[in-house]
Amino acid sequence: MVLVLVESPTKAKTLAKFLDKKWKIMASYGHIRDLPRTKFGIDIENNFKPHYVILKKRRETIKELKKLTKEADLVVLGTDPDREGEKIAWDLVEVLEIPLEKYQRIVFHEITKKATEEALKNPRKIDLNLVSAQQARRILDRIVGYKLSPFLWEKVTKKLSAGRVQSVALRLIVDREKEIRSFVPQEYWTIEAEFEKNGVNFLALLVKKNGISIPKLEINSKEKVNEILKELENAKYKVINIEKKEIKRNPPPPFTTSTLQQESFKKLHFSASLTMRIAQNLFEKGLITYHRTDSLNISELALSAAEEFIKDNYGQNYSQKRRFKTKSKLAQEAHEAIRPTSSDNVPQEMKKTKKINDQEFKVYDLIWRRFICSQMKEAIFDLTIYDIEAKNYLFRSTGQILKFDGFLKVYKTSFEEKILPILEKDEILNFTKLI
Repeated sequence: MVLVLVESPTKAKTLAKFLDKKWKIMASYGHIRDLPRTKFGIDIENNFKPHYVILKKRRETIKELKKLTKEADLVVLGTDPDREGEKIAWDLVEVLEIPLEKYQRIVFHEITKKATEEALKNPRKIDLNLVSAQQARRILDRIVGYKLSPFLWEKVTKKLSAGRVQSVALRLIVDREKEIRSFVPQEYWTIEAEFEKNGVNFLALLVKKNGISIPKLEINSKEKVNEILKELENAKYKVINIEKKEIKRNPPPPFTTSTLQQESFKKLHFSASLTMRIAQNLFEKGLITYHRTDSLNISELALSAAEEFIKDNYGQNYSQKRRFKTKSKLAQEAHEAIRPTSSDNVPQEMKKTKKINDQEFKVYDLIWRRFICSQMKEAIFDLTIYDIEAKNYLFRSTGQILKFDGFLKVYKTSFEEKILPILEKDEILNFTKLI
């Protein structure tokens, strides 16, 4: 018997679909040990050595896993492919006393049949560098939090948490607040002319004087405004130039962890922690790739599958295979961007078959649409610019209408259509007022 150990029952259930009966899949239910709750738990004088204790709620699980480990011919550790997953795998080896020759460590960035088979073909041992990195983070949490949190409870309010993340974030917020408070507001004015043609009113912004662009803060008082208004008295407003062109708007890349959290908050009003909990469930159900990533990589297989899906469902003229570059030099390029494991797993169908609940549907829908749209053609707008002369001043009116929706067919983002009436060069306009 081969024993496979993962963190969660959901992940175990998904893996069971791909493995036959010689494999027994069990869940550790997350971490099995940690630093003690009631003691500091770190020997600072002895190279910051941590003192780990078995979590009370995991004692029965460990008892059962120890028995199964002894019966198994091989133990396969299939925890998540990040530092925390590596630490959980290491804890299992240590606590269950699994000999080096009796275990294998596998990682997969998506829980699909193909990814599982690939992972089993490429086992390795535990990466102690990743374990050390996770331990360092946990020790820092304890050193900062254990010492600082009680101070917050005393001075601010109970149950506040200080740690390596919260403390730095607070510092960034304070620095930004100082910038805001030290900002000196500057008064500036804009001047727009309103015109009417065939029952349509439209505006043009004052942009130049004597052929020279007017900087944003140039008109900085009511007196200057009044001077311009006086100079424009009895002016004729004539169209001196018309420019028409196409502009293209490219689709956004697929999600990374940070962009998923931002978009989920903006569109769904979900907190970062809720979004990541839901994403973890979707990963464990085999619907998305691993959700902790800063990479924009996409596998060739996924690119081709998305291309076929788009051609079949939206038409040849909507498809455009795209690869994105990750800006961060520290990005883990072994990971992929967050994407659906199959383009064919349409969100509505997943909801109909009750594979996902309402909250999971909302986040999955966001991830699926963002990935599919990233492989679609750009949206095209028709842009019209009218330059309107009045004495020695130039006003400009800009309008745009959507010509081809492209990626906007799948992923709605904000844009404004501004329709202008048709004007002719040298036409004298029907001026109504200055604003």
